[in-house]
Amino acid sequence: MTRHICTIRLKQLLPEVFAARKDLDSDVWQQDLTLERGKTYLIEAASGTGKSSLLSFLYGYRHDYTGQILFDEDDTRTYSVGQWVDTRCRHLSILWQELRLFPELTALENVLIKNNLTHHQTREQIDQWFERLGIADKREALIGQMSFGQQQRVALIRTLCQPADFIMADEPISHLDDRNAAVMAELLQQEATRQGAAIIATSIGKRLPLNYDHTLRL
Repeated sequence: MTRHICTIRLKQLLPEVFAARKDLDSDVWQQDLTLERGKTYLIEAASGTGKSSLLSFLYGYRHDYTGQILFDEDDTRTYSVGQWVDTRCRHLSILWQELRLFPELTALENVLIKNNLTHHQTREQIDQWFERLGIADKREALIGQMSFGQQQRVALIRTLCQPADFIMADEPISHLDDRNAAVMAELLQQEATRQGAAIIATSIGKRLPLNYDHTLRL
């Protein structure tokens, strides 16, 4: 039976760069906070308050913080490289703000480079997502020749091509119109519901249109 990460617990978490700040008024930093699998969270932030840092901490990409991050009862500071690799393959998926796509590959190749490792989605499902997001005609286009909004949609499809207990999205609709933002939200919610996963989305103004269980100020 597949083991799941059911909670992410933040205990007095704070980026080291904020250590000297005395004016923090946050629902996240220096708080005891539990994020639950199956819930939907919005992290609202002003620029420079650490939203991308927060997701990097949760993903184990950065460790320059004080406090603790616990996956269920496991302190992530004790994780080996192998444990982080397994966690990212099975439990955490992320859509980075800067996307981190390969510009020399096509849109479809960027998606398949992950799905060929995970075998999580069928090619039919991937093609349907390209259609629904209005980029079916861009499947064979090089990422470097696509607009940022088109790239955001490709990055979402790639994000959904793996199992996850927590799906994180950092400003995922910053360059999308309302119609495409709504489709992106629908696909993300459908996949999260299918897997029983949590969604953690960040925003500095343009919200991913979802029904959030919790809105947290950073």
